[in-house]
Amino acid sequence: MTFRLLRFVACAPLMLLGACQTLSYTGPRPVLAVVNARIWTGVAAQPWAEALAVDSAGRIAATGTTAQIARLGAVKIIDAKQQMVVPGMIDAHVHFLDGGYGLASVQLRDARTKAEFITRIRDYARTLPSGAWITNGDWDHTNWGGELPRRDWIDSVTPDNPVWINRLDGHMSLANTPALRAAGVSRGVPAIQGGEIVRDTSGELTGVFKDNAMDLVGARLPAVPAALEDKALDAAMAYVASYGVTSVHSMGSWNDLAVYTRARTSDRMRTRIYAVTPLSDWAQLRDTVAVRGRGDDWLRIGGVKGFVDGSLGSHTAAMVDGFTDKPADKGFFVTPPDSLYARTSGADRAGLQVIVHAIGDRAISTQLDVFARVAKENGARDRRFRIEHAQHIGPRDISRFARLGVIASMQPYHVIDDGRWASAVIGADRASRTYAFRSLLDAKAPLAFGSDWFVAPPRPMEGIYAAVTRRTLDDRNPNGWVPAQKITVQEALRAYTRGCAFAGFDEANRGTLSVGMLADFALLERDITTIAPNEIRDVRVMLTVVGGRTVYDRAAAVDSTRR
Repeated sequence: MTFRLLRFVACAPLMLLGACQTLSYTGPRPVLAVVNARIWTGVAAQPWAEALAVDSAGRIAATGTTAQIARLGAVKIIDAKQQMVVPGMIDAHVHFLDGGYGLASVQLRDARTKAEFITRIRDYARTLPSGAWITNGDWDHTNWGGELPRRDWIDSVTPDNPVWINRLDGHMSLANTPALRAAGVSRGVPAIQGGEIVRDTSGELTGVFKDNAMDLVGARLPAVPAALEDKALDAAMAYVASYGVTSVHSMGSWNDLAVYTRARTSDRMRTRIYAVTPLSDWAQLRDTVAVRGRGDDWLRIGGVKGFVDGSLGSHTAAMVDGFTDKPADKGFFVTPPDSLYARTSGADRAGLQVIVHAIGDRAISTQLDVFARVAKENGARDRRFRIEHAQHIGPRDISRFARLGVIASMQPYHVIDDGRWASAVIGADRASRTYAFRSLLDAKAPLAFGSDWFVAPPRPMEGIYAAVTRRTLDDRNPNGWVPAQKITVQEALRAYTRGCAFAGFDEANRGTLSVGMLADFALLERDITTIAPNEIRDVRVMLTVVGGRTVYDRAAAVDSTRR
């Protein structure tokens, strides 16, 4: 049955700003409609609607009032009961498979004491067969006062299992003695450029390795069976769907891309993935794109990611001045500047998107210099350079993001996590430009939000809460840590939707709920634009839809737990 409802006019209620909308629609009967909703479309000209319809191709067929959409006679109708609908959240920075693996591994993020850290590892090791590696973990030594863990803490409780567990920022890891033995690493191992091997006063290895030094053990881990890789991906997709995430930009490896390709081939995708591969391998991606293209709406390639420095929590972020708590220490570059330039230039000439991790002010300034030089040398084009994290920006560099068109790809949850201790590490002046969301937006810089999962939880409501309130996890900053950098709820929503779509060259397909866009959206139990900001993090996702297909239904999930 074909409907031809042309220029059907209805005056919208006050929630639609009192405007009269005109719905022009010619097409077959929609397969799905959502009515009686408060829909934030993300479209500046018409930010609100009451209802939407989805066509058989999984795209938005129409938006308008409930009366207008009801007349289209959709096959399936969802009554939102005045709950809020938002475009599907896009997470611009995840380590997707690592997050999936971590869901099933030992959980150390909230271990508050040395004893609790040891006990959790001991209890988890007891569930494993002899010889099985213990990985992930996401420990945070600031929870117990800042002392780095040591292998002798856990050797006695893991005699039969190699342990290689990372700090929550992914920039340092702890190995026990069996892991060092398996990797062939001993006391005499030489220093590594762009990394650190932590030793005690006698020169003995403590088991902690930072940044590039992590490869000494990490590169020796046994291969993960394909079945477990697929299981990790399925777990990751299910998990993010339950929080309204419909697309991710996965910062990963070639092996990660192989896992995603396998899922796409077998029609198992539930999350849309932009799979980013290493910047050092840009020539390989250039050749891969030439053979297979850049993908489709489910799996896309074309981005390469590099590193300038490490992290603030590991004291490996590259800073102009020394850390406040360790003035002689300025961090370091993980990749030398000349290599950053050569790789950035080569990848850019190949038409690839260059995405670079930079956290310290010296690292950010250095990469902006590289981007400016490469853009000038390679000529004008729509390149959309990105700096990931962009945490501690120098005074002159906020405006440079806008002037150079460099996307600040940031993770707001880090604000309320790092804000518990960061001022002691970098001091008040540098803290004032930390996670500078307000300053970047005021400068007209492109902003995209994500989580950095596994490093932080991939839950956008908590990210929006963090960007809007900046209230640290310890509740010691009730009015916000560096409150001048707060942004509004709608600004945060844009950064999680259209901002991320733009950051992935896909704003023509996703990021807003307008006609022709992919029908990716989430139903929230409350309108986060009207409730108290402190309540945003507790708002639950009721339904997540990708391409018109439900991938998460909270009512069904709750019902299944009761059976």
